[in-house]
Amino acid sequence: MGMMDQAKMLMKARKVQSDLKKTEIEAAGADGKIVAVFNGELKLQSITVDESLLSPDNKDALERDLKDTITQGLQKAQSVAAEKTKEVMKDLGVNIPGM
Repeated sequence: MGMMDQAKMLMKARKVQSDLKKTEIEAAGADGKIVAVFNGELKLQSITVDESLLSPDNKDALERDLKDTITQGLQKAQSVAAEKTKEVMKDLGVNIPGM
């Protein structure tokens, strides 16, 4: 791979990283009463919980719903990140099983 090709690949990789940082992935749980938003770098950007879920006798269900919603959001964000980086990895000659 020549210097120009390497420079192009580096620019492409940086663009993908920048795009992932700006990409928002939303996951909703508890019938939409919990919403978690991640970016493409798998960082939690925000989480909102409807006030109707905030009661001491609902603690166990709320914790379970939060865990499920966050897990769903992470899975979606991982999928988006994998898809966006697939082309760069392919260009580098890296073979990733399942992609």
